[in-house]
Amino acid sequence: MSSKPFHLAWFLSQGFGPKSWRSQWSGSDSDLKRWMMPDLFIDLAQGMDRACMDYMIIEDSSNIPYTYQGSHDTYLKYAASAPKLDPAVLVPWLAQATKTVGLVPTLSVSEYPPYLAARLVNSLDHVTEGRIGWNCVTGSNDGAAQNYGHEKHKPHDERYDVADEFADVVTRLWEAWDKDAMVLDPSIPMFADGKKVHPINHEGKYFKVRGPINAPRSPQGRVPIVQAGGSPRGMQFASRWADTIITEGGGSPANMKAYRDNIRAQAKAMGRNPDDIKLLFLCHPIVDTTMEAARERARLEGLAAERDVDMLLSSMSRLTGIDFGQFDLDQPIPDHLTTNGHQSALAKWKGQTPRAVITSYARKGGIDYTGTPDHVAGLMQEVMQEVGGDGFLFFNSYFDRRYVMEVCDGLVPELQRRGLTRKAYAHKHLKDNLLEF
Repeated sequence: MSSKPFHLAWFLSQGFGPKSWRSQWSGSDSDLKRWMMPDLFIDLAQGMDRACMDYMIIEDSSNIPYTYQGSHDTYLKYAASAPKLDPAVLVPWLAQATKTVGLVPTLSVSEYPPYLAARLVNSLDHVTEGRIGWNCVTGSNDGAAQNYGHEKHKPHDERYDVADEFADVVTRLWEAWDKDAMVLDPSIPMFADGKKVHPINHEGKYFKVRGPINAPRSPQGRVPIVQAGGSPRGMQFASRWADTIITEGGGSPANMKAYRDNIRAQAKAMGRNPDDIKLLFLCHPIVDTTMEAARERARLEGLAAERDVDMLLSSMSRLTGIDFGQFDLDQPIPDHLTTNGHQSALAKWKGQTPRAVITSYARKGGIDYTGTPDHVAGLMQEVMQEVGGDGFLFFNSYFDRRYVMEVCDGLVPELQRRGLTRKAYAHKHLKDNLLEF
């Protein structure tokens, strides 16, 4: 069965926070207390480098949620969505410990001024020699808005209007220095040619930015933009700006293909080459030496999740801004609910009972990537053949070192043996590795 190669990346779900503190393989006691150190994340990034994956996205949010039962207690009890440290701080540590894997911090358009975001990403791209991407998010939880001086977030679709203008400003700032603006000739003297550095003089509906950025164009210039909008307006934004898209895919190859076809059609209508956009589908593999061992682990994971009902209800509450503690677990979620948060999540849950949603969450709903490396690799091959591309995004909100090894040194080598993923990086820059196939 021949297949064209596909891309692999890792979604660092729950961001730069505690990961393995409840695991049987949590590491030493000093590991547990030092969860804020980069050690576990360095191990992951090095595993990804060995496996020749494209990039790691570091998810982020900047508040302690309190939507569930009007309190932050459940979130803190489980270290669910809090605490989190700033992802931009983690990036240089990961870059120093690895050679090629791309690193993608999350920077929200509702929390950064465009100039600050553009400058931070430009700096990171310089010091990593071209390995940075930007996960562009719009913000969805009003608690974060309140930490930045607002009562609540703008309406859902307007947030994407803001993001459109923000992305336009940021990309123009990244390109405000011509490629050959830096002359570096001490004999003239001429460090940079001022005629090749340009203010952008942007005055829009939401932002006013003079520019130019006060640093030369970085190795990639316009760094790859990562985006995850599932709503119609989010997909429109992604079609215009995203170089690579995070998506759940709706649990079946047919739904995954439909989503990909939709995005590609919208991108083509905007004059883009749809092949330049890499759609990666979230995938939570559970890999072990035998099918029985893997299935037993999946069963135990499911049981643990179903036992912590309040943890999953609190997650549903955070995503939507609706307190799911108010509903009967066995009554269908009301159809009339609306959200200014994650609309695609709520749309998917309506008509189901909270308990059914929790069970699906607990079992990582949709396609079941559980088994031996050979079995899971074969399944991933079949799914990608049916969908048409472009790859998978591994995630596990509370992983440990054992999990890193199982995926990076167990599953991926099997994918490589089948000729499905790269065995070596062809390029130094993230953008070029994304466009390699």
